[in-house]
Amino acid sequence: MIDWNEVIKRANNGNPKPPRRVEKTESEWKSELTPDQFFITRKHGTERAFTGEYCEAHEPGKYGCICCGTTLFDSNLKFDSNSGWPSFTEPFEDDVIKHTKDTSHGMVRVEVSCNVCDAHLGHVFPDGPKPSGLRYCINSASIKLQNN
Repeated sequence: MIDWNEVIKRANNGNPKPPRRVEKTESEWKSELTPDQFFITRKHGTERAFTGEYCEAHEPGKYGCICCGTTLFDSNLKFDSNSGWPSFTEPFEDDVIKHTKDTSHGMVRVEVSCNVCDAHLGHVFPDGPKPSGLRYCINSASIKLQNN
C-alpha cells in the first residue's frame, strides 16, 4: 500500500513504469472527449466542487480513466470526504497513477495523473482515512465507472 512518504518520493523522484502507454495528438483527444473531459484531463482543469457525476455515487465497481480505460480506482476504496470530489484511499494498482509536484496557484500540492496516458485526474492529500491516510481527490469528468 502506498503512503504519503511514498507519494512525496514519487512526486520528487519519479514514478513506477506504467503497464502500457497510450499517446494521441491533441486533436485526437479533442475528437474523443467532451469539452469538459478535454479541459480537465488534457488541460489540467478542475470541475466545480459537488457538481461531478461521481461525487455522491456509491455503486459498486471499478473506475477507469475516461481517456484510455485503464482501471484506476475501486469503489471499495471510495469514501465520503465532504470535499466535493470523489475521493479514494489508494489506486487500484501501484503503477497506474503518476504523482507530480504541482506548484500552481501559489501552493505546493501533488497532482495525480493516469500513468498510462497522462490524463490529469486531480490531487492527493495526506488527510484521508487509515490505513493509507491518503485522499485521492479526483475529478468525476476524468473517470468512468466500469462494469464489473
